[in-house]
Amino acid sequence: MSQFFHQGSACALPVNHVDTDQIIPKQFLTGTTRDGFGDALFFDWRYTEDGTPNPDFVLNKPENKGVSVLVSGHNFGCGSSREHAPWALAQFGFKVVIAGSFADIFYRNCINNKLLPAQVDEAALQQLQHYCATAGNQLAIDLAQQQIVLADGRRIAFNISSTDREQLMNDCDFIGIAEQHLDAIDRYETERAGQAPWMLPKGYCV
Repeated sequence: MSQFFHQGSACALPVNHVDTDQIIPKQFLTGTTRDGFGDALFFDWRYTEDGTPNPDFVLNKPENKGVSVLVSGHNFGCGSSREHAPWALAQFGFKVVIAGSFADIFYRNCINNKLLPAQVDEAALQQLQHYCATAGNQLAIDLAQQQIVLADGRRIAFNISSTDREQLMNDCDFIGIAEQHLDAIDRYETERAGQAPWMLPKGYCV
């Protein structure tokens, strides 16, 4: 097994305050399934008014085909709390988003959808944005050590809570985390049934 959470190529979108409506515009939120959002990622920037790809946008450049790590600016994912934003990023192919800071709800949605939001300081952010300017640069994510490993061996630290790190390393969403405590949940329900049986719905049994 590889020591790395992810290995891939990175591209830079050095923009601050990228909000969720820029990540996935509101007109794409009417679907009833979680599928099909990758094509609409950054729609207003990625396509021209006639629907053709904008050749100047970073994701449309030939050297960035197949990128799986996005390096952005500060306050990434601000705006409305739409979970479609990490869905769109993941369905496009991103596994990691690196930024100087993240909006709180977007950050939590990323963790629950197994997309790593790696927060770095200003010096590291500028270093990574510059690194991405060279086509074909690869990097790896050492999640256990909380480090971004560049192709030349340099390591850059990033911040993530120990709980979120373990959740991603164990490939769990929030339901999976709860399922790790099923024995404790069953014990609580059994004890609670004995202590306050009047609180249980009619016909409930443990």
